[in-house]
Amino acid sequence: MSKKESEEAIKTEISKILNKIGALRFGAFRLTSGKISPYYIDLRIVPSFPAAFQKICNLQASFIKEEMDVKAFSRIAGIPIAGIPFASLIAYNLKKPFLYIRKGVQLHGRQRRIEGILTPGDRVLLVDDLITTGLSLIEAMKAIEAEGGVTTDAVVLLDREEGGRKKLEKNGIKLHALLKMSETANKLYDIGAIDETKLKTILKQIKKT
Repeated sequence: MSKKESEEAIKTEISKILNKIGALRFGAFRLTSGKISPYYIDLRIVPSFPAAFQKICNLQASFIKEEMDVKAFSRIAGIPIAGIPFASLIAYNLKKPFLYIRKGVQLHGRQRRIEGILTPGDRVLLVDDLITTGLSLIEAMKAIEAEGGVTTDAVVLLDREEGGRKKLEKNGIKLHALLKMSETANKLYDIGAIDETKLKTILKQIKKT
């Protein structure tokens, strides 16, 4: 099997997992970014399915090893809230120290936004579940850099293809995504999980952005 065939097989496998656990829903949803979307892909439920969670995190860890030099970063940081469980298991798989970022400054104890050991000069890989506008990842980058860390790369399971990649690039962060939403939608259509109307709904949302 060629590398491209292997990548396509992994994308199909993840799409089937997401369909099986009911991660994709249609309606009118307000996203974290404030945008309204006609569909919602809920990756927060993945850790509630241990086999699916482990499989996806294993695939993400393998993806990171293939995409970049693992020795180039010293720590892995989870983005609140949905990215934290993924980042923790990926860090464990890659034998890297794990950090997580708070949504706000802690008002007691050390009064920091970063939980875990971070020393000036540490290169940190950001991990989130998905990306829409990229604002959560950019805020995380700023929090880490405020404490002396260095961030150049971010990994997500899914890119909703709504401008986040470009925003990260403007802020000096390279995005690595296992799946694009258009790929996921087409995979789900191919296996009969969604019909043509739902496929077009997703692709129209991407095109609109």
